[in-house]
Order: sequence, then C-alpha cells, then structure tokens
Amino acid sequence: MASGFPGRELGLGGNGEGNLLKRTLLDMERQQMQHAILLRSVRQRTQAVPSVSMFDPVVGGLNCNSSAAATPERMGSSLSSVDCSEPGFTARTGLPTPVSATATVNLPAPESRSSGSMRDQLRELERRLLLDDEEEAEASAPSGSAVTHAEWGEAIQRLISPPPPLLPTAVSRLSPSPTDSSSSTVSFASCSPPSSLPSPPPSRQMLLDTATALGEGNLEAVRANLAVLKRAADPRGDPEHRLMAVMIAALLSRLNHPQVGSSHPITDLRSPEHFTATQMLYDLSPCFKLGFVAASSAILEATKDESKIHIVDFEVGQGGQYDALLLALAKRRCPPAIMVTAVADPSSPFTNINIGDMRAVGDRIKNLAERAGVRLRFRVVSLRAAELDAASLGCEPGEEALVVNLPFVLSRVPDESVSPDNPRDELLRRVRALRPRLVALAEQEINTNTAAFPARLAEACGHYGSLLESLEAAARGSPDRGWAEASLARRAVNAVAREGAERVERCEVFGKWRARMSMAGFQPVPLGPAVLELVKARVASTCSDPGFTVKEEAGGLALGLGWMGRVLTVASAWR
Repeated sequence: MASGFPGRELGLGGNGEGNLLKRTLLDMERQQMQHAILLRSVRQRTQAVPSVSMFDPVVGGLNCNSSAAATPERMGSSLSSVDCSEPGFTARTGLPTPVSATATVNLPAPESRSSGSMRDQLRELERRLLLDDEEEAEASAPSGSAVTHAEWGEAIQRLISPPPPLLPTAVSRLSPSPTDSSSSTVSFASCSPPSSLPSPPPSRQMLLDTATALGEGNLEAVRANLAVLKRAADPRGDPEHRLMAVMIAALLSRLNHPQVGSSHPITDLRSPEHFTATQMLYDLSPCFKLGFVAASSAILEATKDESKIHIVDFEVGQGGQYDALLLALAKRRCPPAIMVTAVADPSSPFTNINIGDMRAVGDRIKNLAERAGVRLRFRVVSLRAAELDAASLGCEPGEEALVVNLPFVLSRVPDESVSPDNPRDELLRRVRALRPRLVALAEQEINTNTAAFPARLAEACGHYGSLLESLEAAARGSPDRGWAEASLARRAVNAVAREGAERVERCEVFGKWRARMSMAGFQPVPLGPAVLELVKARVASTCSDPGFTVKEEAGGLALGLGWMGRVLTVASAWR
C-alpha cells in the first residue's frame, strides 16, 4: 500500500530521525522545502500502485485498423513525458510531469545524488504522478468517437515517447498570457496556487516563451513551462487544444533530439501511412484542394485552343485532381489529346510509392478519360532534377502545348540552405529549359525555411492552428479527419523541431517564391477573372462555412486561399 507521502519512499526525506541528524544543513533545508511542496501537491494514495509496465511505449506506425489505435488511452498520448531512463536525461531536460492541475514538483539538484540513483527516483516519482493523471482522465474523458481521431492520436504518439495516460479533457480554452518573458513564466509555473484555485490558462505566448528559453539553453524555464502547457493539450479537444498537443510534441522532439535508439527523424514522413494521410488532407482541406483546383483551372485557361496537351506532373498523387480537368476538356467542341507524364524523383525522401503504384493511378486516370470521351496516354518516369530534359520526358516541341504542374512540390525540394548543389533552383532551371506554356504552382503561405527556431514556432502556431480550425469546419464528423490531422502533425513537428537536412519541408511565403521564380527566368501569369470565379464557385458549392476565403494576391498575380482572413495556401501561374 502506498503511504500517501512519496517523499519518504523515494528517499527524499530519509528513513528516520537519525538520518536527518546526519545530513548537512543544506540538505535539511532542501528536504524541508521538498516536503512542503509534496504535502501541498500530492493527494493521499489509497490503493496499490500499478506496475510501470502499464505505460509501455507504443510500437509500430500509424494503423487505423488496429484495435489499439481506437482506444482512448492511445489517443491521449500526445502528452507524453520525457523518457527518464535515457542517459543524460537530468542534465538535458529535467522535465517533471505535473502532479495536479495547479502544482508542479521541483526535484533536488542533480548534483546532490548519483545519476543512477536520480534516474531511479525520477522513474518512481513519474510512475506515481502519472497514475494520478490516469485516474482523473478516466473520470472526465468524453465518450466521443474513438475511430475518428485514432490516427491523429497514433501520429502524436509516435512523435513523443513514451506515452503517458490521458490528461483530463475539461481544460479551459486558451487565452492570452500576461507573461512577457521566460523568466516571468518560470515564476508563474513554479509558484502555483493551491489546488483549490484554478491556475491561469496557458497560451501561445507561453509556447513562444518556451521556444525562446530553449534556444537560450534555459532548461529550467523550459521544464516549468512544459509542465503547465501539457495540461492544456488534448488531441481530442477543440482545435486550440489539438494545436497545443502538436506544438508540445515539437518542443519535446527538439529537446530530446537525438534519442538513443530513435528512428530517423524523417522516417514517419516517408511512410506509406503518411502518404495516404497526405492524400486525405489534400482531399478534405478546402485550402489544399482549392490549390489543385486553381492549378487545373490555370492549365485549362492556358490551353483552351490546343489540340494536343502534354502535362508534366510532379505530384500526381492519387489522380483525383484530374476528374474535373478531364470533364472540362470533354466539354470542348473538339476535345484535345492528352499526355500525362508523372515524374518520380528517386532521390527524394517523399518518393515512397513504387512505379507499379503510380501506374495503377495512371490506369484510373485513363479510365476516367475514356468515360469522358478524351484520348489520354499516361507514363511514369523516374528522374532526378539534373536528369530532366525534353528527351527524357518525351516532349514534342512545336507539336504540343507543354504545361508543368508543381502543386506543393517545391517546398519539399532542398535549397541552398541545405545543399550547395541547390536542387530547388536546379529543378526550376531544368523546367525553364523545357519552355513550357505554363507552370502551375501552389504552396503553403508560411516560412519554415530560413526562419530561426522561435520564429518558426510562432509561424507554425498561427498557420497550423488555422488549418486545424478549417478542418474542423469542413470535415467535422468525417472518419478521415484523423488521418488528415495526423499528416499536419507530422509536418508541423518536423518543420519546427528539425534543422538542416532533417527539416524536409521548407515552405516560403509567396513573395519569396516570386523572387525565386523570377531569378530562374519565369514571368508571372495573371490567373484572370475566369480562374478566380471558378475557384469562388467551387468554394460556394463545397464549403458552406463563411470562414473560407478566396482573394487575389500581388495585384491579381496569385490567389490566396485561407480561413478567417489568414491566407494558408497560394496558387499562381508562370511562364
């Protein structure tokens, strides 16, 4: 049976008065302070403490067919604690798990005991504190659909290890924090009021304070802030709570990197599960889907008088974007002959489907074309950027109207900040040499390329927070929403937490894309009122929520697709 006073059992208070008399004055003062915190914070234990094996780390990837993926315990795993058994844990993180909704536990200084003894004490204390959280979660967890968000929970689970029990979902909605610096945040977290009083809700400002503290090496501030922030994160809560879970995952991923025995940071982004989740994101999110719609509309406008069209597509995906395109071409008085060349770069970490799968996608597109009455050929080529030329792509200059489709592609190609070879600009130069009639471009409107870590986290909070809100509005109740949000979570964690070649998606704002395209020799092509009206009509027919917006950017040179006034994706055309 637990004593109700963990300090004695953990060796924090000694085994008797005789031991206390043998301690130094400094040890006695530290012991008295520790007793005061524990007596105020830890409630009486009345039942046997379960084994630590209850909290085994999750093994395996994203699996929506797994029964474990649909359980509440799995879905709440975004609020994981740091692995206390990892070598160097106390020196690198020192992150405690919060005891209750209003108090944290400050452990004695690491130098006061051997590293092995300290790890044992941390593991025992974590076991007891996590059990408290589990009991509270069981009493307050909602009865919502486990299937809808199982994939989301599993994705967060993979981003932090090992997983703890659920935190209570009855967390107040976040509001702006009065903190102005990491030092004031530490004071707020370490001097919590008694458990009978509600603690001030954490906010995005505290996330930014934590990022700044982490960049400065102030691990004490990071530890205190994360203990508070974890209480506001819930992968089954509203979009703000889910955003908090993602950002905490990003902070912990950066704090714990590299971990002993951990997989490569981009393994999850290369998995078939992530590829499937990304396609669901493109299908469910109006902001992404409309990027494809705008690209297809620009292609139709640029080739309206052509009898033979060649589309070089760097993101064929599942081919869903060709449905509307082929139907529109079929309505022409003389439907043109279409050639689609799907490009797979074998050097890209995102080329995670084999040629056979892409040919299956091609068969689907050909069947769509046949039903629509459009002649279509489909071929797949495996080429690196440096190998692209008219001959390898099967182009017929002077015989066809060549268009290149680059939706959400360039941000995944490394630039000069990653490699001196600058594959991004090399790809653009190769495309320019093809002399295409049009290049269709769509990208997210966020800078995760050159911005420093704190600035990236600030941008990610606004961008991914709005994306989660828009998905809530557009796909509420969809069984695929968990997959789409899992894709966003992996992207956000990688973009925020990683540096160098490990940060594989490097988005830029439209102004930077415009400068890069111009340096490669491209000129912007106004999308025109026809494309604008078509995209607006699609929004009106598929997105009933008035929060979705479509507006012209850069004097009509691009279309900004957004949510509640914030532009999330931008579509443009070039020649």
